[in-house]
Amino acid sequence: MPVYSMTGYASGQHGAAHAAPGQEAKGAAASRLGLEIRSVNSRFLDLTFRLSEELRQHEPMLREAIASRLKRGKVEVRAALETPGADSLREPSPRMLQRLNALQDNVRSWLPDAGALSVADVVRLSATDAGVDIDWSEALAGLASRTLDELMAAREREGARLAAMLLGHLKQLRSLAKQAQPLVPRLVEQQRARFLERWKEAMSLAEGAAPAEAAQDRALTEATSFAIRIDVAEELMRLGSHIDEIERLVNKGGEIGKRLDFLIQELHREANTMGSKSAALELTHISVDMKVLIEQMREQVQNIE
Repeated sequence: MPVYSMTGYASGQHGAAHAAPGQEAKGAAASRLGLEIRSVNSRFLDLTFRLSEELRQHEPMLREAIASRLKRGKVEVRAALETPGADSLREPSPRMLQRLNALQDNVRSWLPDAGALSVADVVRLSATDAGVDIDWSEALAGLASRTLDELMAAREREGARLAAMLLGHLKQLRSLAKQAQPLVPRLVEQQRARFLERWKEAMSLAEGAAPAEAAQDRALTEATSFAIRIDVAEELMRLGSHIDEIERLVNKGGEIGKRLDFLIQELHREANTMGSKSAALELTHISVDMKVLIEQMREQVQNIE
């Protein structure tokens, strides 16, 4: 399965020429249907609809269609009926003029000071009425399906880019872990020898206040304890395990965003622990480079569905 980003945009239009037979006479030729869907990252599926008055009744259909295709993301949907231009203005029908006149008389009987309708008001209300008279449900459903196909394709393209970036960063993390691996036993042994040497120096200054064998045993115990505290072999092992799992998920694809987010947190935890336990500048530099890569991965993983 592909990896999908939560970021994407798609739009489409449905010309009035595609309206159902007989609807052209009602003014369908003067209108066309426009739909836009844009999405950004979010923890859950968050849908926002901005529909023109004529299309609000179709929100449940749009909501169901989108929820069946998208699992996460903040999605904004805009749909409206558009008039191509001034040359396409409809002449109000006699029936519409009668309705507007009756409505105006009714309003002014209650509100005598209300202003009369202007020509612009009549044209605007006639255009709105034309959209209401047309049943756009079938056209909107087809347009939503095509626009969602485009949105999914855009999200898939962005997801492929994110997946390639993640795999590249994982490769760099493996390389850093490989550099750190041989340092661990060497550093442990160096610290152990250094600790024992300093303990012997301290005992020589004490002029034999303690038995030599007891002093050496205690020195070895302290040195071993300190070596355990700076040993990052376990962190490197867990780091490698997390890298393997992230790589498996990216190659598998699908809805992996939340699991990747958790694993990135675990990667950061191991790299941070490795840095805090580091007893050599070289290992500290490796830990810092790891954390930079992991932070870059964290930012991008936020966009994966």
